[in-house]
Amino acid sequence: MGHYTNVTSPTAAERTELVAAIKRWSAELGFGATGIAAIDLGADESRFHDWLAAGFAGRMAYFTRHGTKRTRPAELVPGTVSCISARMDYWPDAADALAVLGAADRGYVSRYALGRDYHKLVRQRLQRLCDRIAAAIGPFGYRVFADSAPVLEKALARNAGLGWIGKHTNLISRDAGSYFFLGEIYCDLDLPADAPASAHCGSCEACRPACPTGAIVAPYRLDARRCISYLTIELHEAIPVEFRRAIGNRIYGCDDCQLVCPWNKFARRTREADFAPRAGLDRPDLVELFGWSEPEFLAKTAGSAIRRLGHERWLRNLAVALGNAPRTEAVVRALTARSDHPSALVREHVRWALAEQASRRSSNLGQ
Repeated sequence: MGHYTNVTSPTAAERTELVAAIKRWSAELGFGATGIAAIDLGADESRFHDWLAAGFAGRMAYFTRHGTKRTRPAELVPGTVSCISARMDYWPDAADALAVLGAADRGYVSRYALGRDYHKLVRQRLQRLCDRIAAAIGPFGYRVFADSAPVLEKALARNAGLGWIGKHTNLISRDAGSYFFLGEIYCDLDLPADAPASAHCGSCEACRPACPTGAIVAPYRLDARRCISYLTIELHEAIPVEFRRAIGNRIYGCDDCQLVCPWNKFARRTREADFAPRAGLDRPDLVELFGWSEPEFLAKTAGSAIRRLGHERWLRNLAVALGNAPRTEAVVRALTARSDHPSALVREHVRWALAEQASRRSSNLGQ
């Protein structure tokens, strides 16, 4: 397409033509779908503040740091008129998720985190999209995001027609399930918005009983304090004892609510080689992972979202999984080898795991 005749006041036909071009260029850059969102999030703002007031954000203080900037895009980026929202499929060619969850001597890593950290990749693609737009119409104001700032991304994606927010609070697309990342471009272009997506969960509530820790406390309402993704990734302190057995072998995140969602029969395999599993983390041996030194951990998780955990919390999570694993001498030896770890956090979780293993031995002897 050619340049706008006037970038500050394009004609309706030019705006429509630009949106069509943006969606075409976005697909060429590897996005599964792209839409234009209206930025009025008034109803979502009210629900968000109710969620915060209920204490469901747990220790994630960053949710409260930015006032209304999260729910009012033009406050975060002055001049914002429209949001370009895009999704990118991440489901990799990896070991079967349910089979790994059923193998208690193996560790389960949420499938979004098996490959390269998505933040940079998605932002880089969005930047390339902005460069393409600027080449067509001239300079314009924008800022790109990929889970990197106070952005109400799921509400914006819904407004852009990319899917609806399901009862498990993830975004669901009728033709692509829910295994995708979201990215946004806040811009000062007055673009015609797409129609918001309608909801299609119906009477289905498969996700709620599937949650191992009961984090989906009501339809469309998640208590993050109970969520395994929060407990194994966001929480920096000790994992509450009440949830440790339910965590099972999940060492980084959890996919259970999505694995049972009927809409994920339409999920698409990722086309991004960077999202392919690294370091055998799609079906890793728990004892082997627990033996990684800090330099090994840093080397084997380079470029991965997992690296942000740090070695200490990595060992914390693995100790819980080993406590839940079948009793073997290898498991007990691995735990015992870390019982005097310099970190009090690690030592406490190792003590718990050894006690679980001991109780399992006593139970077996009594049979």
